[in-house]
Amino acid sequence: MNQNKKYQYEYDRPALATDCVIFGFDGGELKLLLIEREKEPFKNKWALPGGFVFMNETTEECAKRILLEKAGVKNVFVEQLYTFSDIDRDPRERIVSVAYFALVDKHQYEVIAGRDTLKAEWFELSKLPKLAFDHTKIVKAAFQRLKGKVSYQPIGFELLNEKFTLSQLQALYESILEIEIDKRNFRKKILGMGFLKALEEKEKNVAHKAARFYSFDKKVYKDLTQKGFHFEL
Repeated sequence: MNQNKKYQYEYDRPALATDCVIFGFDGGELKLLLIEREKEPFKNKWALPGGFVFMNETTEECAKRILLEKAGVKNVFVEQLYTFSDIDRDPRERIVSVAYFALVDKHQYEVIAGRDTLKAEWFELSKLPKLAFDHTKIVKAAFQRLKGKVSYQPIGFELLNEKFTLSQLQALYESILEIEIDKRNFRKKILGMGFLKALEEKEKNVAHKAARFYSFDKKVYKDLTQKGFHFEL
């Protein structure tokens, strides 16, 4: 006998799900990870990786499980975005979704189609297909969150390889902020912050002058913030 049965409610309750917005960057334009659905509703349509929350897991644990099961992505930091609860957002039943977003270096992951998934692919953010459910709304909210945070937190480095050129870094910020940035001012400001470490290695087999690689020194950044430093681009 269920010892908690006398505390169970008798009214209808919505189902709980998570949806994951995963951004990646390949040096040109911001990318979004999507899956092609294998089942109805929206069979053969592109959507965010998502699924229902199990009784024995948190929404964050569900988000990480879904990313692994449906796209082969694991060991990523996810941040809660927003709760989407429009009454008609899912044709099956009343479903509330807690959305999460993450930033990854897409070169580190070979995405694969997993459970209930026909394909898993990266799409340019400016060329997204029509998405299932209310996922276009979720993507827009995630991009606005990213666009806002990238100016006052160095989260953009999560999208880059461990070593990168200043041109790649500038291209990343231009892609997210959707603006052109003056090259000289950008380099002067970002190097002046003191948390980029110049490496001995340079680009190879390039048509232009080989650029030096840099890395983001998390320890130096942490020490700076403890002394009152505030990141502002």
